[in-house]
Amino acid sequence: MNRAEIIDFLVEHARSPSHRGRLDDADAVVPGGNPDCGDVVTVYLKVDREADRVAEATFTGEGCTISQAAASVLMEQVQGVALGEIEAMNANDLMDTLGREVVRMRPRCATLGLSTLKGAVKLYRREQERHRATSEPEEGGRRDGTSG
Repeated sequence: MNRAEIIDFLVEHARSPSHRGRLDDADAVVPGGNPDCGDVVTVYLKVDREADRVAEATFTGEGCTISQAAASVLMEQVQGVALGEIEAMNANDLMDTLGREVVRMRPRCATLGLSTLKGAVKLYRREQERHRATSEPEEGGRRDGTSG
């Protein structure tokens, strides 16, 4: 895409974002922001626990065209994606997807959604680990608290 097409693509995503809105049954809700410029994104993540994949990811927020368009593009991309793939995503790949020559002067805006999504995956993993730790039987005992 040329520069004008990239700008049109980003403006369209900012005007009519994909997967925008609250997700009431989310497994993780993580707010993120850029204090320097006022961009805010909150990511809502619902996980297919059996497949360890995104069941649904949405966002809410406000800010510049780049931050909101980038969050929209990202949410569109990650539907059904394995959590491990999200953990492996990097800012450079996202910048290329968004059009590096257009967003290079605003990398924090362009990657706000990604850092917030990664935070949601991290929170989900931490909560799952906490849940496993509290639901595992003690050594030598049964799950109902009795021995043997």
